[in-house]
Amino acid sequence: MFKISPDFDVPVKGGSPEVLGKWREAVGVVLNPSRRFRHVANLAKRSEAEKHRRRLREKTRIQVLACMAAFRFLDVVAQSKRENQDGKVLKPTEEPEEDMEADLTKDLQEEFRPAGFKIHPDKLASIVAKYDIKTLRKVNGVEGLADRLNVSLTNGVKSDEVPVRQNLYGANKYAEKPSKSFWRFVWEALQDLTLMILMFCAVLSIGVGLATEGWPKGMYDGLGIILSILLVVVVTAVSDYKQSLQFKDLDKEKKKISMQVTRDGTRQKISIYDLVVGDTVHLSIGDLVPADGILISGYNLLIDESSLTGESVPANINEKMPFLLSGTKVQDGSAKMLVTTVGMRTEWGKLMETLVEGGEDETPLQVKLNGVATIIGKIGLAFAVLTFLVLTIRFLGEKAIQNELSKWSSEDALLLLDYFATSVTIIVVAVPEGLPLAVTLSLAFAMKKLMDNKALVRHLSACETMGSANCICTDKTGTLTTNHMVVSKVWIAGKINEIKTSEGGNDLNINIPQSVLDVLLQAIFHNTGSEVVKDKDGKRNILGTPTESAILEYGLHLGGDFDDQRQHCKVLKVEPFNSEKKKMSVLVALPDGKMRAFCKGASEIIVGMCDKVVDASGDVVDFSEEQKLSVLNVINSFACEALRTLCLAYKEADNNSHDDGIPHGGYTLITVVGIKDPVRPGVKEAVKTCLAAGIQVRMVTGDNINTAIAIAKECGILTEDGIAIEGPEFRSKNPAEMRQLIPKIQVMARSSPMDKHTLVTNLRGMFKDVVAVTGDGTNDAPALHEADIGLAMGIAGTEVAKESADVIVLDDNFSTIVNVAKWGRAVYINIQKFVQFQLTVNIVALFVNFISACISGSAPLTAVQLLWVNLIMDTLGALALATEPPNEGLMNRPPVGRFASFITKTMWRNIIGQSIYQLAVLLVLEFAGLQLLGLEGPDATAILNTFIFNTFVFCQVFNEINSRDMEKINVFRGFFSSQVFIAVVVATIAFQVIIIEFLGTFASTVPLDWQLWVLSISIGAISMIVAVVLKCIPVNNSPPAKHHNGYDLLPGGPDLA
Repeated sequence: MFKISPDFDVPVKGGSPEVLGKWREAVGVVLNPSRRFRHVANLAKRSEAEKHRRRLREKTRIQVLACMAAFRFLDVVAQSKRENQDGKVLKPTEEPEEDMEADLTKDLQEEFRPAGFKIHPDKLASIVAKYDIKTLRKVNGVEGLADRLNVSLTNGVKSDEVPVRQNLYGANKYAEKPSKSFWRFVWEALQDLTLMILMFCAVLSIGVGLATEGWPKGMYDGLGIILSILLVVVVTAVSDYKQSLQFKDLDKEKKKISMQVTRDGTRQKISIYDLVVGDTVHLSIGDLVPADGILISGYNLLIDESSLTGESVPANINEKMPFLLSGTKVQDGSAKMLVTTVGMRTEWGKLMETLVEGGEDETPLQVKLNGVATIIGKIGLAFAVLTFLVLTIRFLGEKAIQNELSKWSSEDALLLLDYFATSVTIIVVAVPEGLPLAVTLSLAFAMKKLMDNKALVRHLSACETMGSANCICTDKTGTLTTNHMVVSKVWIAGKINEIKTSEGGNDLNINIPQSVLDVLLQAIFHNTGSEVVKDKDGKRNILGTPTESAILEYGLHLGGDFDDQRQHCKVLKVEPFNSEKKKMSVLVALPDGKMRAFCKGASEIIVGMCDKVVDASGDVVDFSEEQKLSVLNVINSFACEALRTLCLAYKEADNNSHDDGIPHGGYTLITVVGIKDPVRPGVKEAVKTCLAAGIQVRMVTGDNINTAIAIAKECGILTEDGIAIEGPEFRSKNPAEMRQLIPKIQVMARSSPMDKHTLVTNLRGMFKDVVAVTGDGTNDAPALHEADIGLAMGIAGTEVAKESADVIVLDDNFSTIVNVAKWGRAVYINIQKFVQFQLTVNIVALFVNFISACISGSAPLTAVQLLWVNLIMDTLGALALATEPPNEGLMNRPPVGRFASFITKTMWRNIIGQSIYQLAVLLVLEFAGLQLLGLEGPDATAILNTFIFNTFVFCQVFNEINSRDMEKINVFRGFFSSQVFIAVVVATIAFQVIIIEFLGTFASTVPLDWQLWVLSISIGAISMIVAVVLKCIPVNNSPPAKHHNGYDLLPGGPDLA
């Protein structure tokens, strides 16, 4: 019916400042900018943050260069010292020890010394911030710093020292935007331009009224307006304040990040906000660096500093460049770090201060509704001006006819003031300020409910967009399966052994030679990223991924001792597992001085790296093609039983291997392990729900294709007409082949993160799908970012994956993802219901007052009455309709298309039909009401106007109920489960009774008898019959288009559910 400007189209995420700025400029009529734009990004603050980041990048680049130069200089000095045997002469370039000590402890307060701290917080912070390798060397490196911080690098901080360290060196917390008080929201609600004008009119009205009519009668009209404004302001402020509290709770949940640290001699998990200077933090792939620090030890540590400096090339952290900055991400490797600087002393803390002020991107629906509000606002403004002009011209015309143009009284001034106030109130009603805010209200409500159901929505737009998702690309492990893994079968020394678990323990009667068992235990306990630790009660715990934990558990049940193995052998090099290589390797120095490499990973990859195998007698023999085929058959047989398969191998290395790196071939195969990971309960039903809702589910996994197929069939993902494909085959296809292939893909196995990214990109680009993607690893970040909705796993997911995601699935359960989709649809439909309701009220209020002004010269609805109507349709309407919980019918219809019109033909049918009915009734009452109702006497007009107002309000109450379902006739489905809706309707009716019966002096109403009350309610109730008739009128007879997944596309709006 009306076209929204393209300026109001913004992307789901990643909108540029130019795009986000365009719609702000296109917004026309805004009554209260501070409220309307409360939940949009602050582009000025974002620009400031970007400038800060650019300065930091340049500063870091210079510091790195200076650090490398200093390192080379110190090496030259050290070399010259070694050559100068007497060593007695202090070189000019050296700083005396006492001078350095004075510099480190300068301005150190007395309370530091009793605690054993011998370095000032600012000096400590500058060592990392300035990459000061020279000072670090002088204090004897990380060991020297630990000594000055009175902490053991082995045992970590003592728990009882934590408060002292927080007090002296600061807490690991960043400056946050202060929460707004309730009175701040009251003040913002008062910033509405029209309300300020109305307050001015009310004060004038009181002044003129007192002068002409005296006390107290002269105050009633103006005081009525003021009380109405206060009611609107308080209700609006309460709604906004409660909404802000919900967002505050969600923000707290977003910040719940834990890290592994060593404290009191044991490894434990704590919140990053509890970290203190001196803590030993364990870092692994996908972790966020939680504070500034110095590397203690590590393997192949690559740090992504782009979030801090914008630099895309990862930094290699080693003893020559040991500085770690807060806010950066571990891209590869593992390490231990000594925390040196926390909170606002770090560069990340300073950057966060501006980033927080920048706010979150507005959602596409918020922007679209700003466009709708702009169009309606302009129409409303035009009607208000016309109404005032018509009323004024008629008034002047009547005075001219009576030859009284030169005679003006205070009553005339009051009448004109009343006309002006009515026109201004029409603008209040017509400009739907609450329309964009209703989206935020609905999203906040949905996000709170989803949080209760184990889904943390990080970005507002995700909840909204998930309702349109027609494709979910999901991981297998931990999402479709339970992630509770145990070793179920092993192949070793040519034999398959089934591992049976009973109450008495594990039955592990594996008859293998001792030499093979020794190598197997070494492979298990050294080639792992997990650890076996004991808690304070002495109970054994395994810290690590479920897969690693299952293998370690198996090794322990074989009689192995983790600590004993680690003490007798030294790990020299580590290549941590990542989803690209699909393997993990270590190089170990054995007690006898020899070196041995171990490799573990995806079965086919490890088998391909082996040229020898351990036979039944425990001897190492050549790995013949026949044996290789036999092992591959074993792997496939395990996979067909839905077991995850891994291979463990080793290689005797020569002593030069330490310099050359870990070997990439020539290994000896030890064992094939089959790990059981059952399908989660309820997943099959959840997949069935998705298919019924027009959402195609695709499994994308790094596992063996046979394992993937077995699980996919069990879940109902793989159907007869679908195909399963391996990543290498998929990536070899050209675009034309992909176009033919992708619609049929239901399972992709042995996939890399780039395969997942390619699939998502093509689904969005070629087929215009709205794609949701799950991910847990660091390398999943590009796909999570590329997807319309990125879903990270809360348990198995890395912090990098969570940072890139829009939603965190806290229980890693596929059923939770389906729940997010259901709530996303509920948000979209709820906003459509609210828009339908509000547009109906807008149209009726505008036309009734305008037509009445043109014909009779007066407006039947006064300023106070219109303010009450505005409250019903705006804040209360949003509360009632925008917070409706989802019903099961939402998942029995296809998703809304990416380019579907928001205000649909169905909505226009309902809006126009109800508007015609209400206008007809109200206008008939306005011009023939006295005769039809048989009203006589001096109060007849007052009774009629009150009756019109009462009827109008009850039409809105029943239309609000009609709006609960825009298509189905039964609008009472789930009515009593929607407590907010019932509360709003009851409150509206109760306050309407109070206004009519008790507040007539202020609201220009008179009490009505019971017959007129019944008639008002009956006329309102007839709108429900009108709604039934309207819903029988077809609005779209053209056959729906077919989606490439096979279901019917919904052109927009809800289908018959």
